[in-house]
Amino acid sequence: MKVQKIHQSSAVGGLECWGTAGLPGTPPMQISGLKKAVPGEECVDAGIFQITPGTYRRAVKQAEVMHILCGHGSFTPDGADTVTFTHGDTLFFEANTEGTWVVSETMRKVYVVLL
Repeated sequence: MKVQKIHQSSAVGGLECWGTAGLPGTPPMQISGLKKAVPGEECVDAGIFQITPGTYRRAVKQAEVMHILCGHGSFTPDGADTVTFTHGDTLFFEANTEGTWVVSETMRKVYVVLL
């Protein structure tokens, strides 16, 4: 199929459980999502990612583009200023960007990771 659609991606149900995240000594954050394959583009990982409130370290080493569908919080890159986000914001991460997420309200995003 040349065009794939996720109808109402900010509210779509049926996300798969992807496990937990969180810093040691903090309550676990629940991660869920939905991956979408782009035929012929195996160098792209894309879909919906959702995580409950808490604090965790960014684990993605590749460049990433994300659009926040709901939730709010902040990301502090190591050695750089904190960036706050809320629904409607789009963030661009360079490859090898490390830092700490603080999710204040359950965050759902559409993401594209360039592998």
